[in-house]
Amino acid sequence: MKRKNLIVLLWVTIATALFFFLFFTKEKTIDNLMLSFLISGLYSFVLGMGNGMLNDYLNKKVPWSEATTKRAVISVISILIANIILVYICNYINFVLFQKDATSEEFFSGKYNFINWFMVNIALLISAFLHARGFMEELKKTSKKEVVEQKLIAKSANAQFETLKNQLDPHFLFNSLNVLSALIDENPKQAQKFTASMSKIYRYVLEQKDKELVTVEDEIEFAKTYCELLKTRFEDSVDFIFDVRKEDYRRYVVPLSLQLLLENCIKHNFATSSKPLIIKVFSENDTLCIENNLQVREQIKESAGIGLANIVQRYSLLTKRNVFIEKSDDYFKVKLPVLSDKPNVVSIKPEDEDKAYKKAQKRVKEIKGFYANLISYCLVISFLIFINLYTQSRYHWFWWPLLGWGFGVASHAFQVFGIGESWQEKKIQEIMDKQKNKNNGNV
Repeated sequence: MKRKNLIVLLWVTIATALFFFLFFTKEKTIDNLMLSFLISGLYSFVLGMGNGMLNDYLNKKVPWSEATTKRAVISVISILIANIILVYICNYINFVLFQKDATSEEFFSGKYNFINWFMVNIALLISAFLHARGFMEELKKTSKKEVVEQKLIAKSANAQFETLKNQLDPHFLFNSLNVLSALIDENPKQAQKFTASMSKIYRYVLEQKDKELVTVEDEIEFAKTYCELLKTRFEDSVDFIFDVRKEDYRRYVVPLSLQLLLENCIKHNFATSSKPLIIKVFSENDTLCIENNLQVREQIKESAGIGLANIVQRYSLLTKRNVFIEKSDDYFKVKLPVLSDKPNVVSIKPEDEDKAYKKAQKRVKEIKGFYANLISYCLVISFLIFINLYTQSRYHWFWWPLLGWGFGVASHAFQVFGIGESWQEKKIQEIMDKQKNKNNGNV
């Protein structure tokens, strides 16, 4: 057990010893005071440490966060058995060994059954509180861990997304300069025209690279402009065909995806007047396809692999839908998912954080209120049972507050941990999440 728990047990021992010595001990002697401390320490440390070790053992073997229902059942059974054994041990040591009020035969004959039953109930109330406290600590750790993990995932995703987007500038510039360098030698006039057009295109690159998604219409218009630049160099060696449905124009794709894929087509295939490279951009179901006839050229040096990998990774951060690649002996095709809305899975808005914090704060307040109610119930009912049995053992009136208040505590627990307004909120959120996932699946 932890040191702070042992200190708590020590203070409980001192408080109960003084209470029983001052109010229920007739002869105020040093021997009786020491006996009172000894008996209080016996019950406090045996029951407290026993339940504490049991709770620690169950936390290791069956954590609350992994199997809540299973743990609850095991806890109920184990604390019932453990506390019956511990109470009988404590009562035996107290009445037979310390106070010498009975012999072993008398203790086990049934004379002390009522006292044993009473002490078992008190021990179970205290044990229930200790295990509930352990559950709350485990819940707090798990919740804190989940929050930290989600923040790390979000930060990592943001950083990864920014890194991917920052690849686009040098990648586009490097490839464009390669084309320009080739044109300078082949056709200086075309090189001048290419330089003027490239500045317009590069402006689009700078404008769009920081966006998560752009409309298909914007991407198609940019791709057509870029194709004109490629035609400037390759002339009739390359042909471009666009056949995109008008209804797809208002949907979304990853920015510069078409430009990167067009680059790949040129980069990995040879194109001549006799064997032109034909590149098609068209709609197919819920995808935007880029297809070219396969005329693989020999690579002088290994490709960096930035283009297609960049697109695949950016899509993976924005949607669960995949980028599909088809390759045969005759053609190479890439299918880009076309999205109906703009998902925002890699960023957390400040207002969302504020709402989440307020919701968590309200939740913690509800849980603290329940446990304050539970602690009050355990303490007050235990005191009433003791007063009732000490003053009037024949009529057990303590059952009325025990059951009445107990139903109230149970109702409070159901409201906080699964039923009532909290349950309604959970079901509403669950239905909303299902609907959201369904919509994302249809995107």
